[in-house]
Amino acid sequence: MSFLGAQNSIALGVQGLIYVSTNVLVPSIVTVTATYLVVAGGGGSGGARAPTFSAGGGGGAGGYQTGTTSISSGTTYAVIVGAGGANGTSTADGGNGSNSQFAALTASVGGGGGNYNIAAGGGVGLAGGSGGGGSGCGPSTGGASTSGQGNSGGGATNNLGGGASGGGGAGAVGGSVGGGGINGGAGGVGLANSISGTSVYYAGGGGGGAFGVGSVGAGGTGGGGAGGTDSNNGNPGTANTGGGAGGGGGTLVSGPTIGAAGGSGVVIVSYPGAQLFSGGTVTTSGGNTIHTFNLSGSLAPL
Repeated sequence: MSFLGAQNSIALGVQGLIYVSTNVLVPSIVTVTATYLVVAGGGGSGGARAPTFSAGGGGGAGGYQTGTTSISSGTTYAVIVGAGGANGTSTADGGNGSNSQFAALTASVGGGGGNYNIAAGGGVGLAGGSGGGGSGCGPSTGGASTSGQGNSGGGATNNLGGGASGGGGAGAVGGSVGGGGINGGAGGVGLANSISGTSVYYAGGGGGGAFGVGSVGAGGTGGGGAGGTDSNNGNPGTANTGGGAGGGGGTLVSGPTIGAAGGSGVVIVSYPGAQLFSGGTVTTSGGNTIHTFNLSGSLAPL
């Protein structure tokens, strides 16, 4: 950061008094073009409901936004990192993740996973940045996504086998399950981003739970959790990726299962040149200064 020059002047005034005039060092204000990545918290996943114990749907990934914006070295910018959504139970859908925000830019939340509803015949994934997956024993429907931030969750079409669908990811829709399927649908893949100096995937969807001996839905690359199988609970999304959680497994043998929590989000800001701000974990790569926020805080002038 550059500064205005300092100057001291001394003058002899009346009655021999000495007057000293000092120009204070004042930092110059600069504006730079910053690249940002804002990922919201991933959705929690659904569980398997008694007495049918059909598997729970995977959580949708947190909303994913990246781009460029102008920032001033004289301004403080608020940063909010969204938490992952709560796990679903045998009687409730997984919870939506929370928004992440950098300045005026807001990423949408992740969708919760669908939970089997015996009265309605199937669960419905919740809408979000990426939508949550529908539960087993459909017909069930995947949750809708937010335009430009993710993809919808998968659904199950007249699926008497009990396998559940995957949550959507930033790069692809969640995997659906056909009639009679006992396997879980895969979570949608996330997107790779090199803002940190290394290519990393973010915002993968959670895999759907499997029924009995079926194969679990794999978590989408980018922090999505894998589904559970038989009487096993779902697996959580990875922290600071915005990954959705994997759905709880279904079985006729033992009791109901629960889903898991979605992964928290992340905010990363990169700008060219020397460090101008404090906040987050500060690193450098390729001539850029990078601020990574795994927790909420602020990007404040030095």
